[in-house]
Amino acid sequence: MLTVDELRRLVDDGTVDTVLVAMTDMQGRLQGKRCAAEYFLSEVLAHATEACNYLLAVDVDMNTVDGYAISSWERGYGDCVLRPDLATLRLVPWQEGTAMVLADVEWVGGGEVPVSPRQVLRGQLARLADRGLGAYVGTELEFMVFDDSYERAWNSGYRGLTPANQYNVDYSLLGTARLEPLLRRIRNAMGGAGMYVESAKGECNLGQQEIAFRYTDALATCDNHVIYKNGAKEIAAQEGRSLTFMAKYDEREGNSCHIHISLRSLGGDAVLAGDGPGGRSPLMDHFLAGQLACLRELTYFFAPNINSYKRFVPGSFAPTAVAWGTDNRTCALRVVGHGESLRVENRVPGGDVNPYLAVAALIAAGLHGIENELALEEELTGNAYTSGKPTVPTTLRAAADLLAGSEVARTAFGADVVEHYLNAARVELTAFDAAVTDWERVRGFERL
Repeated sequence: MLTVDELRRLVDDGTVDTVLVAMTDMQGRLQGKRCAAEYFLSEVLAHATEACNYLLAVDVDMNTVDGYAISSWERGYGDCVLRPDLATLRLVPWQEGTAMVLADVEWVGGGEVPVSPRQVLRGQLARLADRGLGAYVGTELEFMVFDDSYERAWNSGYRGLTPANQYNVDYSLLGTARLEPLLRRIRNAMGGAGMYVESAKGECNLGQQEIAFRYTDALATCDNHVIYKNGAKEIAAQEGRSLTFMAKYDEREGNSCHIHISLRSLGGDAVLAGDGPGGRSPLMDHFLAGQLACLRELTYFFAPNINSYKRFVPGSFAPTAVAWGTDNRTCALRVVGHGESLRVENRVPGGDVNPYLAVAALIAAGLHGIENELALEEELTGNAYTSGKPTVPTTLRAAADLLAGSEVARTAFGADVVEHYLNAARVELTAFDAAVTDWERVRGFERL
């Protein structure tokens, strides 16, 4: 991490010549500009920079689409302001002579853009702060590595790729050793970008890996998450390989993004632990009860794409049942740790999740439970897949319908934010409904 004075010294001695100014879009991707370092210091630092406001109103292919209130042909697709958050200033070790700063999104005339993911999370953190609380978060993000370059993968239609491991390497030191040059480079580069790397381990699918980072405050974790995700792809590309965070690449295990969340007082004291059952405080029970009560109607923020819902398969370690249990990986909500480390793990999100929106939804659900002092149901022991409990929505369409009817979401985020992301869901559904898939061709070309 850098201060502005440290950046100035690095620019003066020629170490840094480029500063990336980045925002996070609806899909959780970094968008922005590569600024000459001297220009950043002389102009952007004081006056910010601009970008087209369609960055928060396009689909994954960057197509302009209808239905967004903030940006359209009728509104002229004007600019928004990218205001650097200097607390995020850091080096980018995997790009020569480069630093990066994340930006908050504002209107040209002043005021934040409320549908911007970083602003959505800031709003929920402010609600927590009003209660004297702060959120601490860790994300566990899985990905699959292929020996093919991104260009070859694209040209092949992402078919026939060669996974970096040929068998299940979950926890295997031998299996991960084959990938250690790439994994080590990613770990060390992220450490050089100000992140606290904990470990790397193999996972179940072919070529699947996970690199874990130490928890920190919620906003910083989400910032680190999007920088890491972007950086890992860039490093893989530099090595002639490719990796994917998509929730379900094939019919085997999907890529998850388990999110761990705990609360503390603004003075730093843990507040979830107490003298109640399982070492929980009443606040913890209300917080967890809110997660259960709101999980289905807020699932869209954990699973925002068509492909996200392919993960939810019984017996796959991806959850189906809306239930909680102590250290029970079959439940959507897993309670782990004890004392100051007591926390809730939400196992619903996949690797395609936008972390800002997911963590905002976790906080909104928890606050719903706290504000209404919801009672916590009995924990589930045994196999949640066969428990008969209500399940998470199984399609994006079902999740969008639940979000549309959610008073909790409209109260927490505002109707404008809910309608913005409902439109994103409709855009995705319309595009998918019009697509002809490989599955349909295989089933129907000759035999129907």
